[in-house]
Amino acid sequence: MAKRRKHKRRKLKPSGPRLLLALGAAGRGLALFLGAFSLLNLLGDIRFSGFDANYWWIDFRPVRPPISQPLLAFASLFLLAYSIRPVMSSGRRTVTLGFTGILLFVTLWNSMRFYVLLWRRAIGAGFPIAFSLIVSAALGVVFAAAFRRGRCRTKQRAAAPAIIAGTVALCMIGFPVAQMYCFGKTDYRRPADAIVVFGARVYADGRPSDALADRVRTGCRLYLDRLAPLLVFSGGPGDGGVHETEAMKMMALDLGVAADAIYVDANGVNTSATVYNTSLFFQRLGPAKILAVSHFYHLPRIKMTYQRAGLNVYTVPAKESYTLTKLPFFILRECAALWLYYLRPLAR
Repeated sequence: MAKRRKHKRRKLKPSGPRLLLALGAAGRGLALFLGAFSLLNLLGDIRFSGFDANYWWIDFRPVRPPISQPLLAFASLFLLAYSIRPVMSSGRRTVTLGFTGILLFVTLWNSMRFYVLLWRRAIGAGFPIAFSLIVSAALGVVFAAAFRRGRCRTKQRAAAPAIIAGTVALCMIGFPVAQMYCFGKTDYRRPADAIVVFGARVYADGRPSDALADRVRTGCRLYLDRLAPLLVFSGGPGDGGVHETEAMKMMALDLGVAADAIYVDANGVNTSATVYNTSLFFQRLGPAKILAVSHFYHLPRIKMTYQRAGLNVYTVPAKESYTLTKLPFFILRECAALWLYYLRPLAR
């Protein structure tokens, strides 16, 4: 009889442990980013009043700061502890899950408030997903990862740092990009005391670029709709002899804006300069509310800079005549600028 050959069946490695590893490492990376960012905001606010930008991702209103800030501080510490030492005692796991659950509940509440405002037409959303909903999903991953028990094999543990580092790097880019689309594309127009339109390129022959024309048209529309009695144009030199603010003013006059309703800031060479110059002007004028007009990717940085200057600002994205051809470049550049403006006060 012919001997039957015994074929050894190769055991397929289950994909389950790998998915659990990826979930755990991604959860630790998200916990590291959110915990470090939140704690940096709270500590930075001690050195520079107004530094705290935790409102970017979570809004504890109507809970007062004496309660919300310690709660967020402890939550951040436990998130950081989990990201560094994921193997936890039952007590630490319970507390970590408790704080994560509270943050998850608050961000879901923030999301619901966003959609209620949208339903009431108090705001207009060019991007239908609330930023708080994205944060809720991230916290959900952290909660699921922290809830999981057990240890990984040595080879699996060796891969975790790369996944954690990749998750943090993705957050460093994805966080501001999500802000640009979720917050920047949301229209917060309402009655105000002034409209600030940020400048853009003017060509050598004096023609405003399409980006500048879109911003001016949007600002003029707000004025003509009687949302504010004053238009402030801020910009720097053009490519030729025509200044950005000069081109903006001429265009506004053609659109029917009264000359005495226009104020020009010719030294607005960048976002920081515009906010500083207009802040001095508003201190003399004393307006309570400002509408800021620019392209959507620029608006989170504008909001942050004005808030740190102590001014009450609402953002309105420019209505684009077409999608800018260099939009990916502008978004990536704005990511770097947003983090730079965010960290700048700590270097003083």
